[in-house]
Amino acid sequence: MSFDSSGAFRRFTLTTTPIPSPACRSYCPTPVFISIFCRSPSRDRLVSCGQDPSTFEGWYVRSGLAAGYRTEAYLSRAFPLPTEPADLEVDASLFPTDDLVAAVMDLRAGEVLVQDGRSLAFGVQGQAAPTEVDWTAPPLYLKQVSFSGEVIRFDRPWRLFQHCGKAIEHDFKLLTEGRRSQLLSSLNTIVGDPNLIFLEEGAVVEACVLNTKNGSIYIGKNAEAMEGCLIRGPFALGDHAQLKMGAKIYGPSSFGPECRVGGEVNNSVLLGFSNKGHDGFLGNSVIGEWCNLGADTNNSNLKNTYGDVKVFSYGANDQVDTGLQFCGLIMGDHAKSGINTMFNTGTVVGVGANVFGGGFPPKHIPGFAWGGADGFEVYDIERALTTARRVMERRHVPLTDQDEVILRHVFEMERSSIPAKKFK
Repeated sequence: MSFDSSGAFRRFTLTTTPIPSPACRSYCPTPVFISIFCRSPSRDRLVSCGQDPSTFEGWYVRSGLAAGYRTEAYLSRAFPLPTEPADLEVDASLFPTDDLVAAVMDLRAGEVLVQDGRSLAFGVQGQAAPTEVDWTAPPLYLKQVSFSGEVIRFDRPWRLFQHCGKAIEHDFKLLTEGRRSQLLSSLNTIVGDPNLIFLEEGAVVEACVLNTKNGSIYIGKNAEAMEGCLIRGPFALGDHAQLKMGAKIYGPSSFGPECRVGGEVNNSVLLGFSNKGHDGFLGNSVIGEWCNLGADTNNSNLKNTYGDVKVFSYGANDQVDTGLQFCGLIMGDHAKSGINTMFNTGTVVGVGANVFGGGFPPKHIPGFAWGGADGFEVYDIERALTTARRVMERRHVPLTDQDEVILRHVFEMERSSIPAKKFK
């Protein structure tokens, strides 16, 4: 998870509910577009291009069509485009609601789906892909098809927690409709509608309080909520993830596969394989994959002035206004914090950074920075990769050659932002 030249998220899971597999992991910036291939759906076609189908879970499941990414050169091996021509080109920041997917599927060659003067998708049927300009101003030579339905757009990191509740409710329906939940233990206390709680096979929830008055609660396969957890929906817990004893979870929140979460969390998204296993507050935040927040790590999500929060934009190379009163921590993949670390409102931490020590560190911490409030050094890439391998091995996931190429590329992009005193 990192940021593009405009400061927008360049990599995110297409559905906020944490159902992706390890195949879609790690620090990979989001492509600009997602291409949908062939109207005769074939799951094998998607698998053969080197990606697990769950990488494109939202668009794949809802459309039944194979999908691929049109992205930056250094990501193209990890997120390839199949060789066959695409039928449709879709803005990858769009969440695939049922209405939007239906409208996209109805597009034919020479048509563009638009809303408020902005292109949402193109029917290409093997024709040339649309240009960057075409997405901001629909070409006049194409037939414009107006879309009046709801558009949920993840064009900035903070949109992930901002729209998390809507995404969970859409996905809850998709994942549970026509299915029966595993039986919930009578030792739990339910506040609200019990039909809005769904436990996948092997999920364990004992002696917890589950409140569905504000939204549904989804517990993934072999996930566990330990005794004493207090959970308010909307909430989604990914496969094999774990809530520690006494965790206090305020929705909308979504924790991806294999996450370990404790303490107090409010309206936050952990993309997968990340740990916040101890006490401490995390609010209005987005945490990438393979991150670790040390015991009693806390973030501020509200300014003392109650004003709008600004965050660092890589595109603007400056702070930009989110328009939000509540915005906490945005952390890239493989980043870590030491015990008792404090993050200010609207802090952005880059890929592979290691933050520790007393006081508040800066609101922008570049990728592969090592230090804290007293200053930073460059974290040697070889040692960073060694740590990444150790971390991933604990979850039985290898650091692939493609992963390493991407991390080295991000390191070269970020290292000039850090005043290098010495390698650590």
